[in-house]
Amino acid sequence: MGGKCCVRQPNTPSLERLCQKRHRARIKAAEKIQAWWRGTLVRRTLLVAALRAWMIQLWWRTLLWRRVLKQRRDLLKIYVIQEEAAVKLQSWVRMWQCHRRYCRICNAVCILQAPKSYFAFQTSDILQAQYEVTPNQPEFHIEILSV
Repeated sequence: MGGKCCVRQPNTPSLERLCQKRHRARIKAAEKIQAWWRGTLVRRTLLVAALRAWMIQLWWRTLLWRRVLKQRRDLLKIYVIQEEAAVKLQSWVRMWQCHRRYCRICNAVCILQAPKSYFAFQTSDILQAQYEVTPNQPEFHIEILSV
């Protein structure tokens, strides 16, 4: 019924009780040590699990941040391409407008340089034409020197 006592003497009831008391105290101490050790193992396991979860979260956030940066970079590239295309298109339209103005001026000068019989003016009339091309609008001046 009782545990073994480390003292080897004849078994007396008081000695037997003392041995049982020591045995129970040792079992309680062993249970406390085992509980402490199990708690230490559980806390260590939880700490390792928490650190691993933190590392996975950090990796995932980094992955998401890189994805956001790539999307921003791609949108910026698209924006730059669109802006360059708009600038090129605007320059082509301006060039076309300037060419059209130039052609109109050339046609007007050609009309003014046509033979005198083409105009309904008197033969003694002298017509002088001048033109300038400014950045916004061409200017055209006609002076009639004698009437």
